[in-house]
Amino acid sequence: MLNGTKQFITNATDADTAVIMAMTDISLGRKGISSFIVEKGTPGYYVSKVEKKLGMRGSPTASITFEDCKIPAENIIGQEGEGYKQALMTLEGGRLSIGALALGIAQAALDAALTYAKQREAFGQPIGKFQMIQSYLADMATYVSAARLMLYHAAWMKDHGKRVTLEGSQAKLYASEIASKVCNLCVQIHGGYGYIIDFPAERFLRDAKLCEIGEGTSEIQRLLIARQLGL
Repeated sequence: MLNGTKQFITNATDADTAVIMAMTDISLGRKGISSFIVEKGTPGYYVSKVEKKLGMRGSPTASITFEDCKIPAENIIGQEGEGYKQALMTLEGGRLSIGALALGIAQAALDAALTYAKQREAFGQPIGKFQMIQSYLADMATYVSAARLMLYHAAWMKDHGKRVTLEGSQAKLYASEIASKVCNLCVQIHGGYGYIIDFPAERFLRDAKLCEIGEGTSEIQRLLIARQLGL
């Protein structure tokens, strides 16, 4: 029987099935966590409080609450007590996914800024001819290329069955933080137009912020990296 609430569940309103990690033996700490499959419509399963978010508005986020929700024994994933280990494995892949999302946003922001810099004219020439704008775009392109290489390397390792605790955290941390930098520069290049919804720059900036939070904040990634370094 499940009781409890989990906030900030992506696509909670649309999912037909949820994977729940819950304490089955609180005395065992993390070794007392188990994973379960719970189907939408199960008595005691409630989706509530759809959040109004800064960005990523195309993906609904809501809370899931369980009140005396009875789960059949066959719904357990693996063995009892394996939930924490399963969560760590899932997070490794999830961090690569968030890193890839950040990379996609950063690439879109770079593309939009480059197009605007070539088309927008000031003082008789495209603003892309000005050295400050060129400097911004050069930094943006370098950030995006470096993030792509880090993510490709970590993804290759994951595909070949290797652990990516370090590489996944590094790629996620770097990609998410450069995405915010690139999107901020995209807004700057657009000037006043970057602050209005007629251009995509402001949306890129809003959406990018999530990548520094989801699947472990940037602060958590730094702690994980430090731990992998033996600290």
